[in-house]
Amino acid sequence: MRRLLLALPFALLPLAAAHASEHEHAEHGSLDAHEHGAAQLNLVLDGQALELELKSPALNLLGFEHAAHSAADQAKVAAARRQLQEPQALFGLSAGDCRVSQQELESALFEDDEHEHEHEHEHEEQHADKSDSEHSDIHAHYQFDCQQPDELQRLDLSELFKRFPATLKIQVQLIGPNGQQGRELTPAQPSLSF
Repeated sequence: MRRLLLALPFALLPLAAAHASEHEHAEHGSLDAHEHGAAQLNLVLDGQALELELKSPALNLLGFEHAAHSAADQAKVAAARRQLQEPQALFGLSAGDCRVSQQELESALFEDDEHEHEHEHEHEEQHADKSDSEHSDIHAHYQFDCQQPDELQRLDLSELFKRFPATLKIQVQLIGPNGQQGRELTPAQPSLSF
């Protein structure tokens, strides 16, 4: 299953290229890998296995991209992490009797949050050399076991947009029972049929 998800960007490359040429950015002339307000979501539904991968600039989910120095920033990191640990709600997966079998959240900002108390002094020295203007991303990977995958009709990101209002658009690439598709979802148009 993991190989399918890794192959998804290559399978959908023609769709992404067509979409990029239709919606070029005036400033840059192409889609950026790290664009504030924009995120990517890859999905593969294969039998009873559903795999999702969300990639987003930290700014979209936290409101900042620097190491969490203050208590307020640390609280934002912890809150975002808690919300990302609720994928059924974020992705509108109430149908299909899907249960999370595996999830992984990756970000240098989460690592800082985990080790804040143990190595506070060590981290201060490491981050003193880094610029607070560096780009930070958050990657979330989820695997679900769906007992009734035929009941999965729609992906609904309205809750994700509500919880993370700095996320303005999500480029979705999907391989499902009806083939492959790619679409840009927004708060105004937050859903996609499987």
